[in-house]
Amino acid sequence: MANVFADVEYALGVLEIMSATIISDPMAISAPEPTQPTAATSSSILIAAAQSEVEFAICDCCGLTEECTPAYIERIRERYHGKWVCGLCAEAVKDEIVRSERLVSTEEAMTKHMNFCNKFKASGPPPNPTVHLISAMRQILRRSLDNSPRVRSTPASPTNKIHREIGGSGLTRSESCFSTLSSS
Repeated sequence: MANVFADVEYALGVLEIMSATIISDPMAISAPEPTQPTAATSSSILIAAAQSEVEFAICDCCGLTEECTPAYIERIRERYHGKWVCGLCAEAVKDEIVRSERLVSTEEAMTKHMNFCNKFKASGPPPNPTVHLISAMRQILRRSLDNSPRVRSTPASPTNKIHREIGGSGLTRSESCFSTLSSS
């Protein structure tokens, strides 16, 4: 139940950020009659200005800078023991809690993630960023292929034999789709 409340609170914070950055369509507004400012109108103007005020917060894990309202920054700092954690690192901390074999506190998961980020930052940039990106994408592709059933285009592939044994039917090609073009 606590996770549900944390998720709802996180979603509300994201909506608060999004609503602060939405630009509405321009519209014509007639100017009100000039009047003397009262205490009520000036205080409502100050409240509206404070609500739309945004600050830049730097993630204590990865160093990413986000634009957020002070209220949202305070809520995140309360949740993560005084540290500002960006949305991506917050998801990584949640994932660390879920993946752990034993029960882990948020603070312990955040410490693990911060250590990971510090090691990553300390390693420096790769000597050839293009080759590094290609090899990282290759690893991601291999991992995703290892975790999913393989589909091959050759008719003698073992996957087809497995599908037949299980009783599944695959899509097979009976003839060329261009046969009508060649016969005319």
